[in-house]
Amino acid sequence: MLRTTVDSIENVGRRTLDTIDELGSFALFTLATVGWTFRGVHGFSRTRLLLPQLFEIGTKSIPVVLIVGGFVGAVLGLEMFDQFAAIGQEARIGGVIDLSVVKQIGPVLAAVMIAGRVGGAVTAELGTMRVTEQLDALRVMGTDPIAHLVVPRVLACLLMVPMLTIFSNVIGIAGGYLVVVCGFGVNAADYNSFASQFVGSYDVITGLVKAVVFGVTIGMIACHKGFNCKPGAEGVGRAATDSFVTSFIAIIVINFFLAKFLKDLYHVLYGYGGMSVF
Repeated sequence: MLRTTVDSIENVGRRTLDTIDELGSFALFTLATVGWTFRGVHGFSRTRLLLPQLFEIGTKSIPVVLIVGGFVGAVLGLEMFDQFAAIGQEARIGGVIDLSVVKQIGPVLAAVMIAGRVGGAVTAELGTMRVTEQLDALRVMGTDPIAHLVVPRVLACLLMVPMLTIFSNVIGIAGGYLVVVCGFGVNAADYNSFASQFVGSYDVITGLVKAVVFGVTIGMIACHKGFNCKPGAEGVGRAATDSFVTSFIAIIVINFFLAKFLKDLYHVLYGYGGMSVF
Protein backbone atom coordinates (compact mmCIF):
# COMPACT_ATOMS: atom_id res chain seq x y z
CA MET A 1 0.00 0.00 0.00
CA LEU A 2 2.78 2.42 0.96
CA ARG A 3 4.78 1.42 -2.11
CA THR A 4 1.78 2.08 -4.38
CA THR A 5 1.30 5.52 -2.84
CA VAL A 6 4.97 6.37 -3.33
CA ASP A 7 4.84 5.23 -6.97
CA SER A 8 1.74 7.35 -7.58
CA ILE A 9 3.42 10.41 -6.11
CA GLU A 10 6.50 9.76 -8.23
CA ASN A 11 4.38 9.48 -11.39
CA VAL A 12 2.61 12.75 -10.61
CA GLY A 13 5.91 14.47 -9.92
CA ARG A 14 7.45 13.08 -13.10
CA ARG A 15 4.53 14.21 -15.23
CA THR A 16 4.60 17.63 -13.62
CA LEU A 17 8.28 18.03 -14.38
CA ASP A 18 7.75 16.80 -17.93
CA THR A 19 4.99 19.37 -18.41
CA ILE A 20 7.17 22.18 -17.06
CA ASP A 21 10.02 21.05 -19.30
CA GLU A 22 7.66 21.01 -22.31
CA LEU A 23 6.42 24.51 -21.54
CA GLY A 24 9.97 25.79 -21.16
CA SER A 25 10.99 24.18 -24.44
CA PHE A 26 7.98 25.69 -26.19
CA ALA A 27 8.76 29.15 -24.76
CA LEU A 28 12.36 29.01 -26.00
CA PHE A 29 11.17 27.72 -29.38
CA THR A 30 8.71 30.60 -29.63
CA LEU A 31 11.37 33.19 -28.75
CA ALA A 32 13.71 31.75 -31.37
CA THR A 33 10.94 31.88 -33.98
CA VAL A 34 10.13 35.50 -33.15
CA GLY A 35 13.80 36.38 -33.37
CA TRP A 36 14.24 34.75 -36.78
CA THR A 37 11.03 36.33 -38.03
CA PHE A 38 12.66 39.75 -37.84
CA ARG A 39 16.25 38.87 -38.67
CA GLY A 40 16.10 35.62 -40.63
CA VAL A 41 15.76 34.92 -44.31
CA HIS A 42 15.28 38.11 -46.33
CA GLY A 43 13.98 39.32 -49.66
CA PHE A 44 13.26 36.91 -52.47
CA SER A 45 14.36 33.90 -50.47
CA ARG A 46 11.77 34.52 -47.75
CA THR A 47 9.02 35.08 -50.35
CA ARG A 48 10.02 31.87 -52.12
CA LEU A 49 9.66 29.96 -48.85
CA LEU A 50 6.42 31.67 -47.82
CA LEU A 51 4.32 31.45 -50.99
CA PRO A 52 4.06 27.62 -51.11
CA GLN A 53 2.97 27.61 -47.46
CA LEU A 54 0.31 30.24 -48.15
CA PHE A 55 -1.05 28.03 -50.92
CA GLU A 56 -0.87 24.82 -48.88
CA ILE A 57 -2.30 26.25 -45.66
CA GLY A 58 -4.73 28.80 -47.09
CA THR A 59 -5.90 28.05 -50.62
CA LYS A 60 -6.25 24.29 -50.18
CA SER A 61 -8.26 24.81 -46.98
CA ILE A 62 -10.92 27.04 -48.57
CA PRO A 63 -13.30 24.23 -49.67
CA VAL A 64 -13.55 22.54 -46.27
CA VAL A 65 -13.93 25.87 -44.46
CA LEU A 66 -16.70 26.96 -46.83
CA ILE A 67 -18.60 23.69 -46.55
CA VAL A 68 -18.45 23.53 -42.77
CA GLY A 69 -19.14 27.24 -42.30
CA GLY A 70 -22.15 27.20 -44.59
CA PHE A 71 -23.80 24.24 -42.93
CA VAL A 72 -23.13 25.57 -39.43
CA GLY A 73 -24.88 28.84 -40.30
CA ALA A 74 -27.74 26.89 -41.84
CA VAL A 75 -28.10 24.69 -38.76
CA LEU A 76 -28.19 27.76 -36.49
CA GLY A 77 -31.06 29.18 -38.50
CA LEU A 78 -32.87 25.84 -38.56
CA GLU A 79 -32.61 25.27 -34.80
CA MET A 80 -33.37 28.84 -33.74
CA PHE A 81 -36.40 29.49 -35.91
CA ASP A 82 -39.04 27.69 -33.84
CA GLN A 83 -38.00 29.38 -30.59
CA PHE A 84 -37.96 32.88 -32.12
CA ALA A 85 -41.16 32.29 -34.10
CA ALA A 86 -42.96 31.24 -30.89
CA ILE A 87 -42.55 34.78 -29.54
CA GLY A 88 -43.00 36.53 -32.88
CA GLN A 89 -39.36 37.60 -33.21
CA GLU A 90 -38.17 35.42 -36.08
CA ALA A 91 -36.76 38.46 -37.93
CA ARG A 92 -34.25 38.92 -35.12
CA ILE A 93 -32.62 35.57 -35.90
CA GLY A 94 -30.42 37.35 -38.43
CA GLY A 95 -28.76 39.43 -35.75
CA VAL A 96 -28.15 36.46 -33.47
CA ILE A 97 -26.77 34.24 -36.24
CA ASP A 98 -24.51 36.94 -37.68
CA LEU A 99 -23.15 37.99 -34.30
CA SER A 100 -22.53 34.39 -33.24
CA VAL A 101 -20.76 33.57 -36.48
CA VAL A 102 -18.62 36.72 -36.65
CA LYS A 103 -17.46 36.76 -33.02
CA GLN A 104 -17.31 33.11 -31.99
CA ILE A 105 -18.15 30.37 -34.45
CA GLY A 106 -16.30 31.69 -37.50
CA PRO A 107 -12.85 32.17 -35.89
CA VAL A 108 -13.04 29.00 -33.80
CA LEU A 109 -14.37 26.90 -36.67
CA ALA A 110 -11.72 28.08 -39.13
CA ALA A 111 -8.97 27.55 -36.56
CA VAL A 112 -10.12 24.01 -35.73
CA MET A 113 -10.30 23.14 -39.43
CA ILE A 114 -6.77 24.45 -39.98
CA ALA A 115 -5.49 22.61 -36.89
CA GLY A 116 -6.98 19.39 -38.20
CA ARG A 117 -6.13 19.69 -41.88
CA VAL A 118 -2.81 21.56 -41.70
CA GLY A 119 -1.44 21.29 -38.15
CA GLY A 120 -1.06 17.53 -38.20
CA ALA A 121 0.45 17.60 -41.70
CA VAL A 122 3.03 20.23 -40.71
CA THR A 123 3.96 18.23 -37.62
CA ALA A 124 4.31 15.02 -39.63
CA GLU A 125 6.41 16.76 -42.28
CA LEU A 126 8.82 18.34 -39.81
CA GLY A 127 8.84 15.22 -37.64
CA THR A 128 9.86 13.11 -40.63
CA MET A 129 12.64 15.57 -41.39
CA ARG A 130 13.81 15.27 -37.80
CA VAL A 131 13.73 11.46 -37.83
CA THR A 132 15.61 11.29 -41.14
CA GLU A 133 18.17 13.83 -39.82
CA GLN A 134 17.34 16.46 -42.45
CA LEU A 135 17.19 19.12 -39.73
CA ASP A 136 20.75 18.26 -38.73
CA ALA A 137 21.78 18.45 -42.39
CA LEU A 138 20.43 22.01 -42.59
CA ARG A 139 22.46 22.98 -39.54
CA VAL A 140 25.59 21.46 -41.07
CA MET A 141 25.03 23.57 -44.20
CA GLY A 142 24.85 26.72 -42.03
CA THR A 143 21.06 27.16 -42.29
CA ASP A 144 18.99 27.46 -39.16
CA PRO A 145 15.98 25.10 -39.43
CA ILE A 146 13.76 27.53 -37.52
CA ALA A 147 14.42 30.36 -39.97
CA HIS A 148 14.10 28.09 -43.00
CA LEU A 149 11.18 25.86 -41.97
CA VAL A 150 9.30 27.26 -38.99
CA VAL A 151 9.05 30.98 -39.75
CA PRO A 152 7.37 30.56 -43.19
CA ARG A 153 4.80 28.14 -41.76
CA VAL A 154 3.98 30.29 -38.75
CA LEU A 155 3.67 33.41 -40.92
CA ALA A 156 1.43 31.51 -43.33
CA CYS A 157 -0.84 30.45 -40.47
CA LEU A 158 -0.88 34.01 -39.10
CA LEU A 159 -1.92 35.41 -42.49
CA MET A 160 -4.27 32.72 -43.75
CA VAL A 161 -6.36 31.86 -40.67
CA PRO A 162 -7.88 35.39 -40.59
CA MET A 163 -8.52 35.16 -44.34
CA LEU A 164 -10.21 31.80 -43.95
CA THR A 165 -12.19 33.20 -41.03
CA ILE A 166 -13.59 35.87 -43.34
CA PHE A 167 -14.64 33.18 -45.83
CA SER A 168 -16.19 31.16 -43.00
CA ASN A 169 -18.08 34.20 -41.72
CA VAL A 170 -19.48 35.13 -45.12
CA ILE A 171 -20.63 31.65 -46.02
CA GLY A 172 -21.98 31.03 -42.51
CA ILE A 173 -24.05 34.21 -42.66
CA ALA A 174 -25.25 33.23 -46.15
CA GLY A 175 -26.23 29.77 -44.91
CA GLY A 176 -28.35 31.24 -42.12
CA TYR A 177 -29.93 33.73 -44.54
CA LEU A 178 -30.89 31.02 -47.02
CA VAL A 179 -32.56 28.87 -44.37
CA VAL A 180 -34.41 31.64 -42.53
CA VAL A 181 -35.34 33.94 -45.43
CA CYS A 182 -35.58 31.57 -48.38
CA GLY A 183 -36.61 28.48 -46.42
CA PHE A 184 -38.94 29.85 -43.74
CA GLY A 185 -40.06 32.97 -45.59
CA VAL A 186 -38.94 35.62 -43.10
CA ASN A 187 -38.98 39.13 -44.56
CA ALA A 188 -35.53 39.82 -46.02
CA ALA A 189 -35.56 43.56 -45.21
CA ASP A 190 -36.37 42.95 -41.53
CA TYR A 191 -33.81 40.15 -41.33
CA ASN A 192 -31.05 42.35 -42.73
CA SER A 193 -32.11 45.32 -40.61
CA PHE A 194 -31.74 43.44 -37.33
CA ALA A 195 -28.51 41.85 -38.52
CA SER A 196 -26.98 45.27 -39.19
CA GLN A 197 -28.14 46.52 -35.77
CA PHE A 198 -26.59 43.62 -33.88
CA VAL A 199 -23.22 43.39 -35.64
CA GLY A 200 -20.80 46.32 -35.47
CA SER A 201 -17.25 46.93 -36.62
CA TYR A 202 -15.87 46.02 -33.19
CA ASP A 203 -17.50 42.60 -33.45
CA VAL A 204 -15.79 41.96 -36.77
CA ILE A 205 -12.45 43.13 -35.36
CA THR A 206 -12.93 40.87 -32.35
CA GLY A 207 -13.28 37.83 -34.58
CA LEU A 208 -10.24 38.73 -36.67
CA VAL A 209 -8.08 39.35 -33.59
CA LYS A 210 -9.00 35.90 -32.35
CA ALA A 211 -8.17 34.43 -35.75
CA VAL A 212 -4.69 35.99 -35.74
CA VAL A 213 -3.93 34.59 -32.28
CA PHE A 214 -5.31 31.18 -33.26
CA GLY A 215 -3.17 31.14 -36.40
CA VAL A 216 0.04 31.84 -34.51
CA THR A 217 -0.90 29.26 -31.88
CA ILE A 218 -1.57 26.53 -34.46
CA GLY A 219 1.65 27.24 -36.34
CA MET A 220 3.83 27.30 -33.24
CA ILE A 221 2.34 24.14 -31.72
CA ALA A 222 2.53 22.18 -34.99
CA CYS A 223 6.16 23.16 -35.64
CA HIS A 224 7.24 22.57 -32.05
CA LYS A 225 5.69 19.10 -31.98
CA GLY A 226 7.39 18.24 -35.25
CA PHE A 227 10.80 19.47 -34.10
CA ASN A 228 10.56 17.46 -30.88
CA CYS A 229 8.90 14.22 -31.98
CA LYS A 230 10.19 10.84 -30.86
CA PRO A 231 12.15 8.61 -33.28
CA GLY A 232 10.42 6.28 -35.70
CA ALA A 233 7.10 6.19 -37.51
CA GLU A 234 5.25 5.78 -34.24
CA GLY A 235 6.85 8.93 -32.86
CA VAL A 236 5.87 10.94 -35.92
CA GLY A 237 2.28 9.67 -35.80
CA ARG A 238 1.96 10.39 -32.09
CA ALA A 239 3.39 13.89 -32.57
CA ALA A 240 0.83 14.62 -35.31
CA THR A 241 -2.00 13.47 -33.04
CA ASP A 242 -0.67 15.47 -30.10
CA SER A 243 -0.39 18.51 -32.35
CA PHE A 244 -4.09 18.51 -33.20
CA VAL A 245 -5.26 17.72 -29.67
CA THR A 246 -3.04 20.39 -28.12
CA SER A 247 -4.04 22.96 -30.74
CA PHE A 248 -7.73 22.23 -30.23
CA ILE A 249 -7.50 22.60 -26.46
CA ALA A 250 -5.42 25.78 -26.83
CA ILE A 251 -7.98 27.29 -29.24
CA ILE A 252 -10.86 26.67 -26.84
CA VAL A 253 -9.00 28.00 -23.80
CA ILE A 254 -7.56 31.03 -25.59
CA ASN A 255 -10.97 31.82 -27.05
CA PHE A 256 -12.44 32.14 -23.55
CA PHE A 257 -9.75 34.49 -22.28
CA LEU A 258 -9.73 36.55 -25.47
CA ALA A 259 -13.53 36.85 -25.35
CA LYS A 260 -13.31 38.10 -21.76
CA PHE A 261 -10.49 40.53 -22.51
CA LEU A 262 -12.07 41.94 -25.67
CA LYS A 263 -15.45 42.28 -23.99
CA ASP A 264 -13.91 44.22 -21.10
CA LEU A 265 -11.98 46.35 -23.59
CA TYR A 266 -15.24 47.12 -25.41
CA HIS A 267 -16.80 48.30 -22.15
CA VAL A 268 -13.77 50.49 -21.45
CA LEU A 269 -13.88 52.05 -24.91
CA TYR A 270 -17.61 52.33 -25.52
CA GLY A 271 -19.36 51.82 -22.18
CA TYR A 272 -22.06 49.29 -21.30
CA GLY A 273 -24.84 50.40 -23.61
CA GLY A 274 -23.93 48.56 -26.82
CA MET A 275 -25.87 45.87 -28.62
CA SER A 276 -23.02 43.35 -28.43
CA VAL A 277 -23.97 40.68 -25.92
CA PHE A 278 -21.67 37.77 -26.81
